Amino acid sequence: MDGRALLLNASFQPLQVISWQKALQLFFSGKVEIVESSDQVIRSVTLTIQMPRVIRLIQYLPPNNRKHIVRFNRHNVFLRDHHTCQYCGQKPGTHRLTLDHVIPVVKRGPKTWDNIVTACRPCNLKKGGRTPDEAGMRLRSMPRQPVWLPFLGLHLDLSLMPDYLRILVQNYTGDSESG
Repeated sequence: MDGRALLLNASFQPLQVISWQKALQLFFSGKVEIVESSDQVIRSVTLTIQMPRVIRLIQYLPPNNRKHIVRFNRHNVFLRDHHTCQYCGQKPGTHRLTLDHVIPVVKRGPKTWDNIVTACRPCNLKKGGRTPDEAGMRLRSMPRQPVWLPFLGLHLDLSLMPDYLRILVQNYTGDSESG
């Protein structure tokens, strides 16, 4: 199962997209309520529950100063680079992608947004512990820290939402045609 859920603040402001596992963890700890569920069912020995698609925090989470900072991790680097090898341009699939230090660790290259790119395994092996120039390879784009997290492709069927929530989502996204 590869479901994701939209996490809303108590004020119905969208906060982030999370995994269905995290959504259930928040639900069973009493921190959220389920606003919309999908048709997919999750079963355990003693429980059957529909997979949450939209959840809302019970208590309001005030915005903080770090909300526009994108966390540095493997998943977000892949998103920034559109799951594309920054050397050959191939999209081999997430399980065949690696992270590559533009300036290698052996040359004291830091583990930062500006020095890490997505690379397929063959290109990463070809480059080895060298810089792209030394390996005769060219980067398709220079790595930079993103200022926002790219859209993750979550589709919500607005026609199934209550009117008040549908209007809030449409106002937030500017989408009046969905549903």
